[in-house]
Amino acid sequence: MSAHIRPSCAAHEPAVARPLQIRLSVCAIVPALALLLAACTEAPRAPVAAADPSDPGARAPRVDYRSTIGSYTSQRPVEPGPWGEQNQGVAPQPKSPHEGHR
Repeated sequence: MSAHIRPSCAAHEPAVARPLQIRLSVCAIVPALALLLAACTEAPRAPVAAADPSDPGARAPRVDYRSTIGSYTSQRPVEPGPWGEQNQGVAPQPKSPHEGHR
């Protein structure tokens, strides 16, 4: 029975549909194969960012010792100083009489 149905279905399909389906499948397979081949290629040999970390002869920046407490100053509480002298030390300087009147 299916032998009778198949020719009748083929008669209803346009003649262009079959080659178009082949072209579309080729257009889908070719990029897929290109991606597959690209994924199988070897990794780039030259490092991208810096020297190869597994190379014992690779140049590296010099390492210096810096103490973590080298710039320490004691912050123990002290008695408050005279506030008048402290204010004078941070107050803006007075303008001279010749400045400001233009």
